Amino acid sequence: MAELKIGFHVSIIGRIDEAVDRAVEIGCNTFQIFTRNPRSWKVEELKPDEIRDFTEKVEKYDMQPIFAHMPYLVNLASPRPKIYMLSKKTLKTELERCRILKIPYLVTHLGSHLGAGREKGLKRIIQAINEAYDSTNSEVMLLLENTAGMKNSIGSTFEEIKYIIDNLKSPDLVGVCFDTAHAYAAGYDLRTRRAVEETIHRLDGIIGFERLKLVHLNDSRGGLGSHIDRHEHIGLGNIGEDGFRAILKSRLGRLPLILETPIDERRSDVENLLKVLELAEAED
Repeated sequence: MAELKIGFHVSIIGRIDEAVDRAVEIGCNTFQIFTRNPRSWKVEELKPDEIRDFTEKVEKYDMQPIFAHMPYLVNLASPRPKIYMLSKKTLKTELERCRILKIPYLVTHLGSHLGAGREKGLKRIIQAINEAYDSTNSEVMLLLENTAGMKNSIGSTFEEIKYIIDNLKSPDLVGVCFDTAHAYAAGYDLRTRRAVEETIHRLDGIIGFERLKLVHLNDSRGGLGSHIDRHEHIGLGNIGEDGFRAILKSRLGRLPLILETPIDERRSDVENLLKVLELAEAED
């Protein structure tokens, strides 16, 4: 099979260009980062030398496409005026930072309506995305990430993601990131080849497979339909090795794969990467 495009979410601690070094060190040919501290609303400006070094290293190691992820605090569906305002501002800022860093894709969670109602939450998300693209010249593609379906969260079904995209002013600037752990916890089975193909068929029929630009490759500690958002090492969770073998041999395996597996003593990032390669090459 063709070489996998595979990587991890890597740290930017120190200088942002050091993230590229970390990705190379563990054998990645793509990666995902936060462009800033993900737990703060404050943002430091990117330094010209860091921008230069980052983009040069990405080109040197042929890492494209690469991905950025929105900070944790953002809630584009929030009914709280201050949080919503800060979230919209952050989205605009991140689209611009990605443009400067030549990162073509920005992944975002869709947030929680906090009990204000799904319809209002969906409208806020649509408004936030429209405003962000109206106020920037960025051609960075925003990727909507499916969720596990925890209480009040938005984006756990393909139908909700389709609704958002269909109601945007510039739908061509928005794609999808498919998280395997979230999908499984939301009720989309991925444990067998047949289940994987059925899930892909549903995604293709509702959203369109061509909108899918990235797979977050994570096993799930929660059971099927549990709505528990807990990532697990590849093959050690409820999706299991058979499920990942099927995922990797499907159309999903031809897309860039970013792992967000746990950081603990049971298995390192390198060992998770080797497990993915082993499952991708395994005979049926």
